[in-house]
Amino acid sequence: MKSIIFLADGMADDPLAELGNLTPVEKANTPGMDEIARRGASGTFLTLPEGLPTSSDVANMSVLGFLPEQFYPGRGPIEAASQGIHLAPDDVAMRCNLVTVTPDGILEDYSAGHIDNAVSKSLIEYLQKNLGSDKVTFYPGVSYRNLLVLHGNEFSPNFDYQKPDSSQGIAVSELRLKPHSGDEKAANTVAFLEELGRKAHELLAHAPVSSGATDIWPWSPGRKPEIPSFSARYAGKKGAIISAVDVIKGIGRCTAMTVIDVPGATGFVDTNYEGKAAAALRAIEDHDLVYVHVEAIDECSHMGDLALKLKAIEDFDARVIRPVLRALDGRKEINFAILPDHPVPTHLRKHTTTPVPFAVCGPAIPVPDAVTTYGERAAQKGALGHLDKDRLVRLLLGLDAPKKI
Repeated sequence: MKSIIFLADGMADDPLAELGNLTPVEKANTPGMDEIARRGASGTFLTLPEGLPTSSDVANMSVLGFLPEQFYPGRGPIEAASQGIHLAPDDVAMRCNLVTVTPDGILEDYSAGHIDNAVSKSLIEYLQKNLGSDKVTFYPGVSYRNLLVLHGNEFSPNFDYQKPDSSQGIAVSELRLKPHSGDEKAANTVAFLEELGRKAHELLAHAPVSSGATDIWPWSPGRKPEIPSFSARYAGKKGAIISAVDVIKGIGRCTAMTVIDVPGATGFVDTNYEGKAAAALRAIEDHDLVYVHVEAIDECSHMGDLALKLKAIEDFDARVIRPVLRALDGRKEINFAILPDHPVPTHLRKHTTTPVPFAVCGPAIPVPDAVTTYGERAAQKGALGHLDKDRLVRLLLGLDAPKKI
């Protein structure tokens, strides 16, 4: 039994008056997703356990059954693993967004206008040249998604932070880093980062390239990850990840999954959908599970752009899901699953913790349930009920008995 998971980052949403009280995925034309629901069974999945950050790293670890309640290391270390950055035992790695802050101190854009890759790389290299030292290193990533690593036992990851994509429109003065009570190293770390931020702001104001980036935003710190491998968790099975963004590829590298890079995959609506579909078809031949992640829908949601979110959902369906289903038609050993990692309601522009809808078809579901379309409300009526932890992957890999409907 093999499986392909189609992961639509941030797709789940709320019913919207402008869509006739439908959610974006309920409104969008998604015959591929609907086919999976019609041929199989549906349910809901808890991806953001209580007490953990409401972020994509936690959510995707949950979907893949890697138990973030036990093994979540912080987003910075996961993305460092994606980039092949070696972390020493005393290093603290964190995400470092390039953001736009208004002159009166409001966080306006978590992505600095979805800054171009080449421009972002130039700015991070500029910051490294001027601020890098034996205590701090800047690493460029994809667009606004960069990394900052602090070196030395004087630093600690034990501070609270605000996710920039959940904080747009709020005064930066209300979003400051806060060290955990009584942790002197954390207090020192926060003071160091605040001073680093002031210097970066001054440098970005006189940067050699023009952009919307005014500031850096360090968040989600941690030390070197220790997560069990995919094969160890799932009886020697072999998994592959296809994604444009470091946070998802990093989960794959941390768990010894095969990480497949697709030329032209951008993490936005201009991504190479066809390349991802082709990569999935190749990977399923020698892997037991293939995880096809698309980031674009999440980005549209954080932008609050409903029309673009609808387009991104339909593009994922038309250019990835349907071509893969057609190419593998007749392959009776392959399961297909569709779900988001978390909701991002477009009217809120940030993650919420509501369980997400999923649908599965294939040999894991010998008899379909009565659900015939894919969506938030339809999935609540599905025969698979409410899943969490590793139950979805175990179902897809045949490690649990096929579901009786």
